[in-house]
Amino acid sequence: MEIKDFDEIRPYNEDEMPVVFEELLKDRQFNAMVKGFTPWLPKGLRNAILRLLFKGVKSAQDFQVRFMKPIVRLELAKCTNGASFGYPKDMNKHGRYIFMSNHRDIVLDSAILDLMLHNNGFERTCEIGIGDNLLIYPWIKKLVRMNKCFTVRRGLTAHEMMRSSVLMSRYIHYAVNEKGENIWIAQREGRAKDSDDRMQDSVLKMFVMGYEATDNVAADADNANTDTAAGKKPSPSVAEALKHLHIAPLTISYEYDPCDYLKAEEFQFKRDVQGWKKSKQDDLDNMKTGILGKKGRVHYEISPCIDEWLDTIDTSLPKKEQFRIIAEHIDKEIHSRYKLYPCNWIAMDELDGTNNSDKYTAKDKDTFEAYLKGQIAKVKVPNPDYAFLRERILTMYANPCRNKVKSNK
Repeated sequence: MEIKDFDEIRPYNEDEMPVVFEELLKDRQFNAMVKGFTPWLPKGLRNAILRLLFKGVKSAQDFQVRFMKPIVRLELAKCTNGASFGYPKDMNKHGRYIFMSNHRDIVLDSAILDLMLHNNGFERTCEIGIGDNLLIYPWIKKLVRMNKCFTVRRGLTAHEMMRSSVLMSRYIHYAVNEKGENIWIAQREGRAKDSDDRMQDSVLKMFVMGYEATDNVAADADNANTDTAAGKKPSPSVAEALKHLHIAPLTISYEYDPCDYLKAEEFQFKRDVQGWKKSKQDDLDNMKTGILGKKGRVHYEISPCIDEWLDTIDTSLPKKEQFRIIAEHIDKEIHSRYKLYPCNWIAMDELDGTNNSDKYTAKDKDTFEAYLKGQIAKVKVPNPDYAFLRERILTMYANPCRNKVKSNK
């Protein structure tokens, strides 16, 4: 495989970075976005400062460290009450991993992880899988590809989806094992709107699909030079293909999800309006609210790489059963490492009739109740069903608690 095989989805190469940067500076919409952060600066001076900052930036990782690191630090200072990070003590900081995580925020999940990795001495940040449905404007697509993002295509036909999945999987194997990059990717397509985080088997199948394709391409090349070989190599085992990627589950815990009311709003629209679908503006609103909204405390925790555990899989089982077992293991690793806050226990107690009052105070309950009322008041739907909206938001906070309790049994 060569890097040119992935031109339609990969991040930018070093030689492309300066050209794309200049294109961004000439983009009207990009300039309007930057002006929002520094309205007091004239455009010429603003671009001169950006060019000065870009000096010495050669790679997408350089861009992350030079531009994104200070932005994410500012975001954490303004919009959180602190962010913490945990990882196995014996984790190789020079190793290459796929960080397979639950999904809380469209933009920040991977951005905060990159900052955590960099601050804790890991050699590489992550390349990031991002859905092309979010690349609404050309400048967004350019900016994210400068920021080590590769494109995950959405809304395809079955035939197109197969081709796209193989291409993306081959790229992920290439990025980890030939480029030497870490990868961040969500455990499912899109966020779990109710925070009931579950691994989609299809993501694991996609990983294996690309390994099989790459393996058989190599086999075909070998066969062309031999007289005895016939046909393609037998398909590798699921475990063999996944061990090639060094998957390390990652748990992301937010005290408060600033998009909770938007998710509740979406639930009511889907309930009440047949065929309702989110618009591009809805996606933008979610991105903006997720970045700028208050999150309380935030915690990231990496589980041990599952390579050794994969050796315990019974390879005689049907592949479908192997995928199910692996998905359940990743779920348990993620669920067991949630950091729970008073709001999680309060929500579970209200919905399930449990009693965990030792986990929170009367003041915590009052604070969360005021928060709920404030978030529900932001919902913009015709004829808001306040009881339904409250139940939906409470469920978002209860599910991490429910799943952690189950994972520890």
